[in-house]
Amino acid sequence: MKRTIMTLVAASLVGGAAATAGAYFGLVNVGADDPHLPAVYAFLDMARNRSIEVRSRDIAVPDLNDQALIRAGAGNYNSMCIGCHLAPGTAETELSQALYPAPPNLTKVGVDGNPAAAFWTIKHGIKATGMPAWGKSMGDPYIWGMVAFLQKLPELDAQQYQTLVASSSGHQHGGGETIMHNHEGQHGKPGEDHHAGDMAGMSQHDDAGDDHHAGEAAGASHHDAAVVATTGQHDAAAVDHHAGEKPGASHHDATPAAEAGKAAAKSHTHADGKEHVHAD
Repeated sequence: MKRTIMTLVAASLVGGAAATAGAYFGLVNVGADDPHLPAVYAFLDMARNRSIEVRSRDIAVPDLNDQALIRAGAGNYNSMCIGCHLAPGTAETELSQALYPAPPNLTKVGVDGNPAAAFWTIKHGIKATGMPAWGKSMGDPYIWGMVAFLQKLPELDAQQYQTLVASSSGHQHGGGETIMHNHEGQHGKPGEDHHAGDMAGMSQHDDAGDDHHAGEAAGASHHDAAVVATTGQHDAAAVDHHAGEKPGASHHDATPAAEAGKAAAKSHTHADGKEHVHAD
């Protein structure tokens, strides 16, 4: 018996060491597009279900047929949940297809016969699944509204769902609300390329950018032409200025010559070589 226990302990240590080594050296693929091995998935699924069942077994369930409670839950569900858990008449979304484990389609499952478990799950969330702990921002009465609505959800068609949502107060849960991204209608047609609008926007941006640079080039040419024209005017003015200086210089030079001529007219030289100056 002792030998058996020692053997089991040794095997456990070796197995644990091997698992740790495999994880350390990156042999475990954590990619969401690489499913768990069936045995691993079965173990995790069992662990999740048992954890929720144990922790929700003592939760007291209120009257879930209260119409006000159902309407409040409809508004919150439509604002917060349909991106992952869908709505009647809504096709799969990017989130519902990309998450692993895949979120349940609550239009078919509802509360799955266990409203207390649904309440616990909404309030506390589930690790490593993408399910948030809404209890951090949402009071218990509003969570019960979600549960009441979920219990009724599988019975609704698309029109009934929209009518119920329209009669609600929308996204409200007693403080802590933020503006949620509503996926409703975004993926109404499977395979629809909703990114086409993004591409169109990018194309418009690029075209605008081309026109902008074209405008800059035109502006630059206009500027260059103006500079050339201004330079030409300046050069022409400079030429005219210097051209004007020449006649001016001749006029300036002519003044001393005229004075000299007047001086020569006032005097004359006699035959004996003496200069005779006349009075004015």
